[in-house]
Amino acid sequence: MGFQDTFKALSDPTRREILHILRDGAKTAGDIASRFSMTGATVSHHLSVLREAGLITDDKRGKCIYYEINMSVLDEITQWIAALKGEEDNEK
Repeated sequence: MGFQDTFKALSDPTRREILHILRDGAKTAGDIASRFSMTGATVSHHLSVLREAGLITDDKRGKCIYYEINMSVLDEITQWIAALKGEEDNEK
């Protein structure tokens, strides 16, 4: 996925909150939905946008699907921002 999809997904505060929830580890859609006062379908839509942008991955375990942050995409964003700030040479 490109940065355009990534930043579009990150532009929504609900999706940013979902990422914040997932920073402590994998969660089911039900675990995530319980933190919001919106329908399960709406949470599912947000999860789909995050997944399509490559920001989260999903893993079916038995009857449940667990979602977790895809750190490699966040690392790419961090490196890109560091390069914009001229910090890439400091990391080497």
